[in-house]
Amino acid sequence: MASSAQLKTKGYLLLASFFVVLAAIFMPLFPGAQGQKINGLVYLDNFFNQLSKSSAYYIPEQIKKAEKYNGQQFTTSLKMKSPEEAALTAKLFAMNQITAAAQGDKVQVSGDYGAMITIMLKDADLMFKNDGQALKAKYGVDERQTVYSWYQALVAMEKDMTKAGQFEQAKFVKNCMSKAVEPAYNYYEVEAKPVKEEIFLLVASLVFYVIYTMWYGYGLLFLFEGMGIKLEH
Repeated sequence: MASSAQLKTKGYLLLASFFVVLAAIFMPLFPGAQGQKINGLVYLDNFFNQLSKSSAYYIPEQIKKAEKYNGQQFTTSLKMKSPEEAALTAKLFAMNQITAAAQGDKVQVSGDYGAMITIMLKDADLMFKNDGQALKAKYGVDERQTVYSWYQALVAMEKDMTKAGQFEQAKFVKNCMSKAVEPAYNYYEVEAKPVKEEIFLLVASLVFYVIYTMWYGYGLLFLFEGMGIKLEH
């Protein structure tokens, strides 16, 4: 049986090496997408985003569902977060031949409901496919700002429809936000990768996570036992 001194030594060594590795993880030692060096957390975050991107692509499905609303006339006043945002959103609608005018922090919009939603979804599709330059060329506005403005317009639209008792339309708008616009914004500039091509790194990262967690736990266990502190059930 190991002595108290030996247990404490084991504990100190495990904890010291644990924090050395932790420091290395937070250092810019890993390759980034643009050729720059990034830390381990950012690297793994990007890696898992790349693996999950393909499974988050529901935009074609939402565009298909929008077809049932084609021809339905829709008129509302969308409350935005600021007059500046209202002005930009009105500009985006107008550039797509949708009647819209900003009045303070509100956008008075009128037109084909299915067409409105389809425009937003197709813009989100461009962003999901990392074609931000096409959006910038289309509107003359930063691509992230364009998709963000569409998102805020959908938020306001969903609130108005819920208040009006149009629950089916409100649910569809909510799905457009969560299944199309949000993923397009969050996955922008992430290159999708199939899991089967990265299976080795995926398994290695998960195994490392389990071992690294146990590493810290055993360090504390040996240290406490060396100090005479017994961990019992």
